[in-house]
Amino acid sequence: MAKKILIVDDSRTIRQQVTFTLSKGGYQVVEAEDGVQGIEKLRSEDGIAMVISDVNMPNMDGLEMVETIKKDSAINSIPIIMLTTEGSGELINRAKAAGAKGWLVKPFEPDQLIAAVTKLAG
Repeated sequence: MAKKILIVDDSRTIRQQVTFTLSKGGYQVVEAEDGVQGIEKLRSEDGIAMVISDVNMPNMDGLEMVETIKKDSAINSIPIIMLTTEGSGELINRAKAAGAKGWLVKPFEPDQLIAAVTKLAG
């Protein structure tokens, strides 16, 4: 059965691009529009193997979402990578300190994304 990946991004276009890329790579994709929805999906959907999240989103940004996930023992072992236009060292360090496993900058290379997902989600 295909591994399930949660993509959290407020841009429908980015969600579609990531979904297309991951589907071609044999993954099943679940989508959320912000950190609040992302956490709801993690708590309600069984078998999510990994999260890919934007940083800048309404309601709850990606870094707040990572921090919230890592405090919840039911979901804190799920690997998370950030996929964002942001490239500042400060944000990358904050994401890593919060528990994110990786950082990819948009626009992403499909091969890079698949490689990161394969490495972290198996």
